[in-house]
Amino acid sequence: MSALPATVRTLKPPRVEIRPVDESTQPHPAMNQASSAPENPPYVRTRAPDWLPRVLAPFIGLALFVALWAILAKTGGRLPDPASTWHSALDVFSNPFYKKGPNDQGIGWNVLTSLGRVGIGFGLAALVGIPLGFLLGRFRFLSDMAAPIISILKPVSPLAWLPIGLMVFKAANPAAIYVIFVCSLWPMIVNTAVGVRHIPQDYLSVARVLNLSEWTIFRRILFPAVLPYMITGVRLSIGVAWLVIVAAEMLTGGVGIGFCVWDEWNHLNVQHIIIAIFTVGLVGLALEQAMLLLARRFSYE
Repeated sequence: MSALPATVRTLKPPRVEIRPVDESTQPHPAMNQASSAPENPPYVRTRAPDWLPRVLAPFIGLALFVALWAILAKTGGRLPDPASTWHSALDVFSNPFYKKGPNDQGIGWNVLTSLGRVGIGFGLAALVGIPLGFLLGRFRFLSDMAAPIISILKPVSPLAWLPIGLMVFKAANPAAIYVIFVCSLWPMIVNTAVGVRHIPQDYLSVARVLNLSEWTIFRRILFPAVLPYMITGVRLSIGVAWLVIVAAEMLTGGVGIGFCVWDEWNHLNVQHIIIAIFTVGLVGLALEQAMLLLARRFSYE
């Protein structure tokens, strides 16, 4: 066997030096994880509940309104401030149903009298307006006939109808009911007719194929489909009726919340005027919410 070259014979394996490890100088794995973890912030921001802004917003708005009212009362002269108006309201509502004469009654009787007029006028408008809206929406020829009349009379101011009512009925109470009837009529007619026109034509085509009568079409197709539109018209009409009765009673006199406002103005009792204004607003809000609940009850997909 031949001898290896000298260069190969002199090669030696590398020397590896093994030293003992001092564990005291090595970081612990748990310490490495702790150092790599993010530091906890000094505080944690939590999100407010969703209901909290909805609850606080009305109170903040009312507080700002009262503050602005107090500033105007302090700088405006004869405008009463919120505190004195509140004490006067407590006195007014402590006995709301007193009677000292035909034109001197508590605010409770005035509100009930106005609501009675609104109920009669609004009920008559519903009896006429809703069926008329069904007819106008169902038959195109009748709709074209009534369109110019509705377009002309609907924008007329409610108080413009009052002289005609006084001339026809010769009394203030039926004249006020007549004005409510006329002004509440248009929203119910228009909304009901629009609801009938928005019924899918496939439903009516199937009814014609099945040779259904007009009463069956009304009962099975028209009424369930038009009911949400009709309720919307009723809701708009009740708001218009409450607005109109206040203005009508201010002109016709007698008993009612509108007459109460005018009578307090004649006595220059500004605090009672403000109380009556807030009473009108609260009653109107209650009527509006009642109609909204009714609309949700009879809303269909």
